[in-house]
Amino acid sequence: MEQARTLEFAPAPAADESPLARARLHRQLTVDEAARRADLSPDEVQWLEEGRLYRFPTPDRALLATVLYATALGIEHREALELAGLPVPPIPFSANPWRRLAAVGAIGLTVLAGVLAVVLAQSPPKQAPSVAAAAAATLPAPWAIKVVVLNGSGDIVYTRSVASRVQALSYKVTHVGRASSFNYPQTQVYYPPGAEAIGLRLAKQLGVPVQPLPGGLDPRRLVLIVGPQRGPGN
Repeated sequence: MEQARTLEFAPAPAADESPLARARLHRQLTVDEAARRADLSPDEVQWLEEGRLYRFPTPDRALLATVLYATALGIEHREALELAGLPVPPIPFSANPWRRLAAVGAIGLTVLAGVLAVVLAQSPPKQAPSVAAAAAATLPAPWAIKVVVLNGSGDIVYTRSVASRVQALSYKVTHVGRASSFNYPQTQVYYPPGAEAIGLRLAKQLGVPVQPLPGGLDPRRLVLIVGPQRGPGN
């Protein structure tokens, strides 16, 4: 019974079957199933497959039914040529997008590899970071450094302006006062033992010289003695 049912739904194509019948059987459709897909009656499907177009009321109706049936079966141009016994051209390159994309991708990778090779050959060797840059990267942040600003020229107004400039650089100004004398010829940064790196950093930011202190216990405390104002940098 099961075998008979299978033969009913997917009968083997006979040698004298029409092209439309072969297309339907290739899709394993019965006449009723194909008729429902094409919105035709089973009789109309059989008329088309048997070539009895005269059974249709008008030639236009026969032509329309043929178009509906072929569209419902999904017959494409290449299959239509094959069903008609005509030569079928080879599949064009554009009909296989995956193969085209793979070929284009391979060409792109080849070009990219060539460009990278040229760029890498022309690029200078990467230099190791300088000792100064490495040291600067390990310095404590300016806000962690205490700075004592002293008036060494007698101009307290200018001394306070320099202190404000130091604060603007994020340093912690802990005291603004008077130096031991007003005879300092220029503004200088003084650093205690172990604080040379942070002293050099502040001196470079202010554009002034730097000098070591003979003593001191806090490596994060600097002394800035402000000399006379001689220009925008001092």
